[in-house]
Amino acid sequence: MVENLRHHCGIFGVIGHPDAARLTRLGLYALQHRGQESAGIVSTDGENMFERKRLGLVSEVFPDEESISQLKGDAAIGHNRYSTTGTTLPVNTQPFLINFYRGKIAAAHNGNLVNASILRERMEHEGSIFRTTTDSEVVLHLIARSRRHTIPEMIADALGQVRGAFSMVFLTKDMLIAVKDPLSFRPLVIGHKDGAHFIASESCAFDLINVPFDRCLRPGEMVVFRRDSEPEYISPWGETDVGSEAACIFEFIYFSRPDSVVFGAPVDKIRRRMGWKLAEEHPADADIVISVPDSSNTAALGFSEKSGIPFELGLIRNHYIGRTFIQPTQIIRESGVKLKYNPVIGVLNGKRVVVVDDSIVRGTTSRQLVKMLRDAGASEVHMRIASPPIVAPCYYGIDTPQREQLIAANKSIDEIREFLGADSLAYLSLKGMLSIKGLPKIGYCTACFGTEYPVKVEDSGGKEKMENNHNSIH
Repeated sequence: MVENLRHHCGIFGVIGHPDAARLTRLGLYALQHRGQESAGIVSTDGENMFERKRLGLVSEVFPDEESISQLKGDAAIGHNRYSTTGTTLPVNTQPFLINFYRGKIAAAHNGNLVNASILRERMEHEGSIFRTTTDSEVVLHLIARSRRHTIPEMIADALGQVRGAFSMVFLTKDMLIAVKDPLSFRPLVIGHKDGAHFIASESCAFDLINVPFDRCLRPGEMVVFRRDSEPEYISPWGETDVGSEAACIFEFIYFSRPDSVVFGAPVDKIRRRMGWKLAEEHPADADIVISVPDSSNTAALGFSEKSGIPFELGLIRNHYIGRTFIQPTQIIRESGVKLKYNPVIGVLNGKRVVVVDDSIVRGTTSRQLVKMLRDAGASEVHMRIASPPIVAPCYYGIDTPQREQLIAANKSIDEIREFLGADSLAYLSLKGMLSIKGLPKIGYCTACFGTEYPVKVEDSGGKEKMENNHNSIH
């Protein structure tokens, strides 16, 4: 995707391993694609809890042994995050660690709560004091107010009052707890090895540390890990019927790494089959197929396989653009695509090119990309998008632009094609996407493609007021 969806959180947890913090750091490295604004770890040795969190990449927050050695203990949770524009504040970095009447508890969150601002306003009127501008802090206040008897019950009581998307991990001196909302918007996966238990946003975090993948956490499921005992699986809000979930389909389209398993399926296989279906629905008469690296690589390979058109590396991505370049100046806006991609003229010159991308948001950088390919000598440029048109904002974890900024919400496909300067443009159909073989037979949230919102958004009036733990399109 040339107009990046910035994934707004990666979470990781482990209990029962003497190198818990070091393994958590490695897990966060594997999940760096899900958040690059800040990183943090909270650990415990059963008596005390320790924390380190900063703005920056994992390698910047934990650059050496000294930075990780202070995080003692056999249990830890970690968090990578993004922030929306203007709210990259140290105070908003996670995990959050608080001390209340039941002791200390740390929390890390991926998702977005649509009624957080209403709950926060009510608690502020009742005397609560908030330190951050995140919806995650609302959950901790609700836990502290709960009068249930155990920590897992208090967490369930608190999360039973929120609406929206949450995949969360909690750490106390005695327990690691993971929980997912009943609609299963965001993924969480479980693994274990040599008596230690692990939780992560994606299975690729387990691959790095040689931990076998067990399964995905089910919708509305809570798992409680204690030292030297079997995990306790709880459904605090009752069992969720298969098909009633609202798993974010963008985890397969873009967010998750292709080498991960999420929602019970390998991302690479689903993404490749999206490319197959795209080629079936919208073939093109062309010489080569190229991707917009890296997120559309797999879909482009699928398109090539099904169409028989050779796949070539027509664009080379610069992976070393620092955050210094993300500045709202005119010269950077004009150079943005060139900073990130460089065309391979020897591949493109004189060729009819199919460009496979995973989605189009505003269309401005896609337009620059088409021009770049033509300048490199491409005789024709055919855009193929491996997802349906994005026509509505998301309130559950993707900070999409408002409807008036979404090009597909305001222009026809032919008008978009003309704006981009492409010879042809076609999107994967919603029906085709959901019919892909191997896609888990569960319910998906496709509200950004124009279907009904699975959770009412009337309660999200404070969206601009609060900083949420989500992804953002910019």
